[in-house]
Amino acid sequence: MKCIYCGETESKVIDSRVSEDGTSIRRRRECIACGKRFTTYEKIEPVAVYVIKKSGNRQPFDAQKIRAGIIRACEKRPVPISKINNLIAEIEKNVYNMPDNEIQSSKIGDLVMQGLKDIDDVAYVRFASVYRQFKDINTLLLEIKDILNAKSGENK
Repeated sequence: MKCIYCGETESKVIDSRVSEDGTSIRRRRECIACGKRFTTYEKIEPVAVYVIKKSGNRQPFDAQKIRAGIIRACEKRPVPISKINNLIAEIEKNVYNMPDNEIQSSKIGDLVMQGLKDIDDVAYVRFASVYRQFKDINTLLLEIKDILNAKSGENK
């Protein structure tokens, strides 16, 4: 493992822990050359899953793209990073448990939206506005009314 500070390839493992969901191992390392510490994660390399975009193009599934979109939606919101990580792990699990090794990008978007709806309404609307490409303010207002109606139904 290459040190992110000095580039040295020799490091020693200080601590190892299994992640909460049991899908990865977190290793705390110390560089032999510079003595600085850094963290690495070890995961099982899953079977290749391809995302079918709206254009029909296929590209490999990349959870980092989901992470970037969710973090952007949750920006300046009181959403703990643990909830974001749990949502991403849940989406990854759903994607890799699909019977086929191809998935529509719209299905992934729906999974993200459902997860965000449970975490934070504002993050949900932010993501939905990009994902659903709201054409005008009326479409956005309809989405917000749906959220409010669902919330009022839960409070009864």
